[in-house]
Amino acid sequence: MKVKIDPDLCTGDEICVQICPEVFEMEGDKAIVLKEEVPEDLQDSVRESADSCPSEAIIIEE
Repeated sequence: MKVKIDPDLCTGDEICVQICPEVFEMEGDKAIVLKEEVPEDLQDSVRESADSCPSEAIIIEE
C-alpha cells in the first residue's frame, strides 16, 4: 500500500497525524507523508486516517 496527500485539498485538521503519527506529520499548515510505502502493521491506521479526513486529501493506492 502507498499513501499520498493532495496538498491542494489538505486543510490542516491534523486528524491523520493524531491517528497515525508514524506515517503523517504536519509541515506548516499542511500534512505530509513520512512513509509513502506503508508498513503492513500501519495500514489499518492509514485507512482510518483517510476515512476520517474531512477534506478527503489522503489518497491510498493498494
